[in-house]
Amino acid sequence: MRPRQNILLVGEGNFSLSAALCDSSNNEAHITATCYQSEEDVRKQLFARTNIEGLKDKGADIHFQVDCTKLKEFFAPVSKRFDRVIFNFPHCGRKAGVKKNRELLAKFFCSAAEVLAEGGDIHVTLCKGQGGTAADQPMRDWHNSWQVVDMAAGAGFILSAVQPFCSKDFHGYKCTGYRSQEKPFHVEGALTHVFTKSLPFQCLGLLDVQTKLDDDWVCFQVPAVLADKMNRAFLATDAPHPVRLVNERLMAEMGKRFPLQRLENACSLLHDISSSAVLSWASDVTTVALFWIIPSSDGTSRVNPGDTETVEAFHVPALCSELLSCEVSEKGCWAQEQYASKYYLRPSLTVCCREISQRSDFFPGTLYALSGPVFRKCLISPYSMPAFHESLILYGLTKDKHGNPAQLLMEAFKNAVVSLMAPYFKDILSSSHKEPEKQGQSRQSCSISFQHHPSKGLYFMHIDVGDGNNLRVGAFAEAPDGYLSSKLDLLMLTFNLDLLTMIILGMSDWRLLWTFDERFINQFSHGELKHCHNFSIHPPSYIHDISFWVREEMSFDEVEFHTVVRDVCKEMVTSIQLLDSFQQPETSRRGLCYRMTYQSCDKALSSKQAAEFQLQLRVKLPKHLQVILR
Repeated sequence: MRPRQNILLVGEGNFSLSAALCDSSNNEAHITATCYQSEEDVRKQLFARTNIEGLKDKGADIHFQVDCTKLKEFFAPVSKRFDRVIFNFPHCGRKAGVKKNRELLAKFFCSAAEVLAEGGDIHVTLCKGQGGTAADQPMRDWHNSWQVVDMAAGAGFILSAVQPFCSKDFHGYKCTGYRSQEKPFHVEGALTHVFTKSLPFQCLGLLDVQTKLDDDWVCFQVPAVLADKMNRAFLATDAPHPVRLVNERLMAEMGKRFPLQRLENACSLLHDISSSAVLSWASDVTTVALFWIIPSSDGTSRVNPGDTETVEAFHVPALCSELLSCEVSEKGCWAQEQYASKYYLRPSLTVCCREISQRSDFFPGTLYALSGPVFRKCLISPYSMPAFHESLILYGLTKDKHGNPAQLLMEAFKNAVVSLMAPYFKDILSSSHKEPEKQGQSRQSCSISFQHHPSKGLYFMHIDVGDGNNLRVGAFAEAPDGYLSSKLDLLMLTFNLDLLTMIILGMSDWRLLWTFDERFINQFSHGELKHCHNFSIHPPSYIHDISFWVREEMSFDEVEFHTVVRDVCKEMVTSIQLLDSFQQPETSRRGLCYRMTYQSCDKALSSKQAAEFQLQLRVKLPKHLQVILR
């Protein structure tokens, strides 16, 4: 039996909505109805007296002269927590403009947050077009709407659902109060916006990590932009994360075609520059994409993490207070990291190829599979991620091999992907040629192909999901003769598990895979892969520009610029567009102007919060990149 809900209604007029809810709740909810006016004034309204008496007879609580922007003063939070707060057709009264009504909403959300129970929600019904979201048809200009999602974000709420408001569903409901009169609002096309609490923005402290480097345990400080990506254990046994589910099913499919051995992720997080030779032929990673790291000075472990653990994280200043860190925030040495260290975070599992091929149990004819997180600096985009989960498959062949094993391996993997995607796409094509989909059409088909890049000697696997998104999800390469083994020829296959998961689940933003909000992971708690349901819909976006001079003696690294933005703005920037670039004749210094779009996929991001991020960026950018703000 479900517990009885406590429902609070604010801003009631004649109490007809409260009465209708009370009648339809079948005693499953306790109704508390409030009104801003005095009881004497309310009772003068048509039907109000009857509704009030009916509510009292059913055990509802009725309160008058309650200010919805000061609910905490009326309801003691300790004793009164509501599972739902309802505000139907909020307004300041008379001919108040949109600005005043926005202020009312903003104050109401802050007030409601103080009396809302954990897991509770807020329902706000607005007239057609007032909300300012894409759910409104037609949609008003943003500046002419009530910007309800932005107003809610200021109190930490996200929009989780939008429902049509049908007055006929509430028997006896009579809408009144238009311009503080006993006139009804225009309820046709009205929408009820359902808001839920989001997780707050967290300022993660410095994070130190232990990992094995050669035969020693070393400690290093994690780049701040990756602090929330470490030790998430998405691939751990029985983890409900969809990335693991995709990986398990792909491996199962590959195991049907070849003998397959899964390897424990004992590959170090850190690698030195000698590993770059593997990267040069096995992937398209460049040195620009590397996160350079300075390990602890003596190269030994302060804590023995045990034989079964690969990595252990702890917060500064615990254990590694002597870490040789780069004082990025004060000395602006992001661009100089590579000169201070020969170590970098693994950008691909291909750096582990040599170690795997030299195992005593490495035999020809068997696929050896390794999976784990990798880290790369990259430009900001919905499908480019600084951390993702990669799987590596290494396949050894004797020198006297027959046929075309490379083609067989690529076809086997492509068929495994097709098998995994088949339940989610109406049509999957095995070539790069397909008719473009009309804009706005749901994704019903995709094409999968391996495309040869002669300059790299690699085959890249692409999945074209339409809308101009031809996504590179994997790579295939043959090891140079004798490079990893003098006895065997080696084939290597890598694929981006996060990107494959996004395609299968119909996701358009990689950040959602890394959310801490349990509403995402709970969708897959039964081990079933299904299209992802967004718990934050119609998030507002905010535009900010930034201009600066690049000193004439310095080069500008755009990837580093994007990395700084990721860090300072907590991954809230979804796109960066170069608006203008010009050379100053007098000094030869270069001027750049960028436009940034802020938008969150899982947290409440208000216009005020976005502006604060922009201010922080203006403070920190000159220190990090040695540029001069304009």
